[in-house]
Amino acid sequence: MDTFVKNKLHEWGLSKWIPNFEDEEINEQSFYLLDDGLIHQLIPKGGPRMIFKGKLKLLKETQNPPSNQEVVAAPPPEDKSMTPPPSFLEMVDSPPSATQTPPTPQEMLYSPPPVPSTSDRDDTGKRLLDPKEETPRKRQCVISPDSFSESVIRAGVRHTIDFVTEKLQNKDNTRLNAFLKDKIKDLMTEKRELVGVFGKTGAGKSSLINAVIEEKELLPSGDVDACTSVMIKLEANMDTPRYEAHIEFITPEEWKDELWSMENVLDEHDDDYSATKEKISALYEQDWKEISNGMDNKYFKEIPEFLQSRKKIIKCDSAKELAAKCVKYTRNDSNVEKCKELKRQYWPLVKCVTLRVPGNDLLQHVTIVDLPGTGDRNKSRDKMWKEIVGNCSTVWIVTETTRATAEKEPWEILENASSLMGNGGECQHIHFICTKSDQINDSDFKSRDEVRNRVLERNEKAKHGVMKQFSKENEIKKHFSDDSFKVFTVSSKEFLKNKYLERDETEIPQLQNFLKDLNDSHSETLNYVSGARGILSLIQGTRCMEVAGKKAEVYKELEEKMRDELDKVKKSVEEAHSAFESHLAEGVEESLRLCDKTMKSILEPPRTKGSSFHKILKYVVQNNGAYKSKKGKPKNLNEKLSSHLTDSIDAEFKKTFPNESNSGPFKNVIKEFSLNTETLIQKYDDVKLQLTFLKTEEDKLKLQLHKIVRDRKKKIYSSLTDTIEANMKTCYDEAKEICGPGSLLKMREIILTHVHGTRNTMFEMAKKNMLTQLDALKGEILKKLEETLMESIELALKTDSDSFPDVSGELNIVTKYYTHLEGRPEERPGPSN
Repeated sequence: MDTFVKNKLHEWGLSKWIPNFEDEEINEQSFYLLDDGLIHQLIPKGGPRMIFKGKLKLLKETQNPPSNQEVVAAPPPEDKSMTPPPSFLEMVDSPPSATQTPPTPQEMLYSPPPVPSTSDRDDTGKRLLDPKEETPRKRQCVISPDSFSESVIRAGVRHTIDFVTEKLQNKDNTRLNAFLKDKIKDLMTEKRELVGVFGKTGAGKSSLINAVIEEKELLPSGDVDACTSVMIKLEANMDTPRYEAHIEFITPEEWKDELWSMENVLDEHDDDYSATKEKISALYEQDWKEISNGMDNKYFKEIPEFLQSRKKIIKCDSAKELAAKCVKYTRNDSNVEKCKELKRQYWPLVKCVTLRVPGNDLLQHVTIVDLPGTGDRNKSRDKMWKEIVGNCSTVWIVTETTRATAEKEPWEILENASSLMGNGGECQHIHFICTKSDQINDSDFKSRDEVRNRVLERNEKAKHGVMKQFSKENEIKKHFSDDSFKVFTVSSKEFLKNKYLERDETEIPQLQNFLKDLNDSHSETLNYVSGARGILSLIQGTRCMEVAGKKAEVYKELEEKMRDELDKVKKSVEEAHSAFESHLAEGVEESLRLCDKTMKSILEPPRTKGSSFHKILKYVVQNNGAYKSKKGKPKNLNEKLSSHLTDSIDAEFKKTFPNESNSGPFKNVIKEFSLNTETLIQKYDDVKLQLTFLKTEEDKLKLQLHKIVRDRKKKIYSSLTDTIEANMKTCYDEAKEICGPGSLLKMREIILTHVHGTRNTMFEMAKKNMLTQLDALKGEILKKLEETLMESIELALKTDSDSFPDVSGELNIVTKYYTHLEGRPEERPGPSN
């Protein structure tokens, strides 16, 4: 192994792995040719391997310097030691000259930025000559912000902040120092958007997802006998080059409960009997009536993780290999011969499978979730289903183009989940995706163009039909506007083969562009750089001790402005409270008026035989009012009882807590909250640094509050049904114990007696609880705004310290990058119909 490779590994902090490179006889030439497989062999640990790959990539990108610059050899280093690479500041502070060697990005990123010192400068701030130097040391060059990607900019700024953090570690542990360290920790945020995908078996979900993320063999597709039986999440693996599956199981106790339910609640006349039989046969390879002990360890030898309540992790080198190994954990195959090939299947025990795809940019900040249509009978799976659906910012409803308007199932899925996604969630986009748009009898046409024109014509007709149907779906439109609903006609097959359609005409690229927009790395980078700029401004501002009088004036103005802005927030939330109180009063009145009718529709459903309903009601009381069936619409007694309350507030709730990204809660009052720092900067230029910090703190706090309100509003909306469920639990528990002849009548009587005895307080209590939660949210918003910002104002304007490092150079550079990023939003066409 030559010295080049050793020096690079030393320089990159990877000297631990030099023996591996020596064993493989890696020299400078082969160093540049390393592939992922060999890199994994040389550096088996994920963290160091990703550092190596990142630095090698940057090294390769900078081998050929720009032709308009003359490359000159560096002077020999003094004292036989290697001259350190130029720092981040030295490289971005002044324009490059034709006689200077352009720095490499890895030099910019991985060289510690110096903390400017006044000890080597004269009174004017100019740098003094080192006695050993004949001439001043030349600055290496400035890298224009346009020269680097946003990931490189972010890495460079992060390195600068890390260096400043090290300097702070050496300072006294004052309140300001601790405050700064906390702010630096808060800089790192992880953005994650959820895209939920619904669709019946055979609709083309798997093919669609494979095409969109361009992983042809990741999800099994094309088999009408098999269906995905568990939730599957798809995320990027940015740590290693391998495909991974993280399998999460239900608990052994939950499986015991399911076995009990199968034995005691279901019989062969129930809708779910065949599904239950499939589960048992898949796991035990025999009829469930022949099993004496379903929890015997012999059934779980291959999955000890299930009994230990931990995740099972599978790692593979290809998507095809991973897909083959995951089939038994994800797929229910009704083909008997294929089931025999698979032998024991474990999907009945699986709660969720997360597939991690190496280096997939579309999934870096986006998780795609393949979802069952109506939740699950298992409590933990159903809870996870509800959480995921409620957290989806986008939902894809997948159906075949030829059946887009005629098929009921996709519309029923959308209707059943609309309140959970809309007022009870955060969904901003519903994409109705019509698949297999290329399927047409091409024998009727003479040329490719004729087929293409026919396909495009039919696609437009399908889009028009879907939009017309959406306009009739009043229950869905209570939660979603026309602007949030879009239709796509896609062909995964044509996207790969382009036999008749161009790639853009398959509309897969539009969905890919949409995911790129969801990733939104630009705003993430801008927020990070903005926060770093604010922190550096505060550090530098503490050194300005000669403007105490100006600080006092600014402090007073900010106090007054804070009071005014808090009053606006308080007023807006209280107006919403009054509106909800009025609507809920009407809802309580309607609930009482229609209570008997509602109970009759629940306990005496039409066209349902007594024996069949007995099983359903038994399941309902066992599951606190909820019933999930493999076929048909799910039933929830609690939701039915609270329906008049939720109906009364739906319109007001949508207006108060809009999901649209361009709108904010409580009539935008938080979004418009402002301490007017930008105007104050013009008035008090001497306090500009402190005000800059306060502006970044204000912006960051408003983002945090938006997330808090978004999460709390889900709980506020669901509180109506939750209160009803808590009230009904007493009668459910009593009804669970009923068995034997006449048990259906007895269970009905217990439930009716309870509702009649508590309805005068039950609905009123639901109203009160919701309003109480709204009041608590108001208090939390006001407290967080006042306490967080007043602490920042006090520390910024009432604390001085010349003991903090001079970070003027770092601040200057980070400000340049902030200004550049702010003026360079990513321009990418959004999805269109």
